[in-house]
Amino acid sequence: MTQLKKIIENAAPKRLFNIFLTIWMVINFVQAIFTEITDDEAYYASLYGAQLAWGYFDHPPMVALITFLSDFFSFGNLSVRLFTIILQVCTIHFLWKLIDEHAPCVNKVVLFFTIAASMIMFTAYGFITAPDAPLLFFATLFLYGYRRFLKQESWTNTLLLAVSMTGMIYSKYHAFIIIGLVLLSNLKLLKSYRAWLAVVATAAMLVPHILWQTEMDFVTFKYHLIGRSFGFHWNEFLGHLPNQLVVFNPLAIGAVAYIVVKYRPRNLFERALYFQIIGFQIFFFLMTFKGYVQPHWTAPTTMAMIILLYRHSLTNEKILRFVKRWVAPTILLVLVARVLLVTELLPERVRFHGKERTNKAIEVAAGDLPVVFTGSFQRPSAYRYFTKNEGFVLSAVTSRITQFDIMQRELDYHGKSVFIRDDREGVARQYNINGVMFTGYITHNLQTVNRLQIDYELAVAGADSNDTLTVEIEITNPCAFDVDFNHPEFPVRVRAFYAIKRKTFFSECELNEPIAVLRSGETVKRRLQTTVPALEAGKYQFTLTLDNTICAAVNSFYSLIAINKNDR
Repeated sequence: MTQLKKIIENAAPKRLFNIFLTIWMVINFVQAIFTEITDDEAYYASLYGAQLAWGYFDHPPMVALITFLSDFFSFGNLSVRLFTIILQVCTIHFLWKLIDEHAPCVNKVVLFFTIAASMIMFTAYGFITAPDAPLLFFATLFLYGYRRFLKQESWTNTLLLAVSMTGMIYSKYHAFIIIGLVLLSNLKLLKSYRAWLAVVATAAMLVPHILWQTEMDFVTFKYHLIGRSFGFHWNEFLGHLPNQLVVFNPLAIGAVAYIVVKYRPRNLFERALYFQIIGFQIFFFLMTFKGYVQPHWTAPTTMAMIILLYRHSLTNEKILRFVKRWVAPTILLVLVARVLLVTELLPERVRFHGKERTNKAIEVAAGDLPVVFTGSFQRPSAYRYFTKNEGFVLSAVTSRITQFDIMQRELDYHGKSVFIRDDREGVARQYNINGVMFTGYITHNLQTVNRLQIDYELAVAGADSNDTLTVEIEITNPCAFDVDFNHPEFPVRVRAFYAIKRKTFFSECELNEPIAVLRSGETVKRRLQTTVPALEAGKYQFTLTLDNTICAAVNSFYSLIAINKNDR
């Protein structure tokens, strides 16, 4: 009878856990079905998942794989989100195993789900597909493997570490921070040959991605390490902490901060959790000095926060009372927000609704023609997703390079008819289709210059406003077609571009000899002169761009130039 009683007592919390997990999954299914696909999801689905590769411009390939598999097994919104939902169920499963409960009870199950449901970004990645969704799963698996490895350095646990580290890195490069912080929390791992074997196995499994990066001249790393750097900006610096409060839930993160400050880690595993929480915050706080930091980049610390808050709630009545009185009620706010996402009550600029209607209207104007967008990569991604028609962006120096630049779809439409979604003065017309207003125009002879290359040497490191810069340049046309610099619709001019802290400026350039036509495979040398615009003193990113009236293309590398004074 005693044994039977124990079985019944243990079965109750297990049954409740499974019930809660099922409810969680059902809510995410409903949310995924009725919440409109986001721009980024459209980008991953229509460009990544539709063309599997070992790497992509912005991210490693795991998000492409889960969108591909979702599309293979499902339809509608679930064709993008199915495996995201499945991954979070698995994440919660391993997170519960990480709690290491030897005596589970109903109250503990309720406490666990209460804390997990209060973490805003964690719940979001249960139905929105992004690289962070598989990252959270593999990071949880990594922590689970690491805890097992601390208890026993077996071959099974070594393999578990290798698989989880590989999965993390194939999900998002933030994995290197996670791994590095665990290592810093326990430097004795450097003496473990099985830990080194896990690293070697991980490196071996990453070879295909490394080869892809090598072939692409490490384009992803250059973008993340250099391309996103625009210098210190007060808005980014001051906004970092408020953004973190919103991402995690200000009350929950406040309780975790109290725990981290008040209590010391009790073992090596908890020490790793502390390092994750503190290390991520310090790392990305320092990153605000060099550029923009997206709030969700610290999301991988969610698991560490949930574990610590749960464990200390069991042993500290004060923390448990705080969770019940203050953290738990915020779940209602999270649920209200999730309900709003499936309605049209939120402003359309939030872009959780209205995209399908807008893109269907553009499709009516474009007909069977491919649509050329300028500016953000999200717009053509949404167009491709909602219409299943061709759409691409011409990246500009005022926007950024994306996967579209690797695909180079515009080369297939040189000299052909396309619809350009733009407001080019004197050419674009105003459309009003089913209440959707936008501008655009049709051209029957597209000419783009985004693949032309400019090589230059900036002879000076600094200049004053209104100074004249003389620059020796080489312009190369690697395309299979000639480029007409005097094209009747898309004439080409060289311009100088300056950027500082997201502020951008142009100045016109004068060549010592005009270019009429740049033949396929031809390189021409010219000397140009350009007057530095009236700029505030500071260090600016400088480059030369070819402007064909659609956009000022990214044709060259960036240099730093110091503007010493403003002569206005």
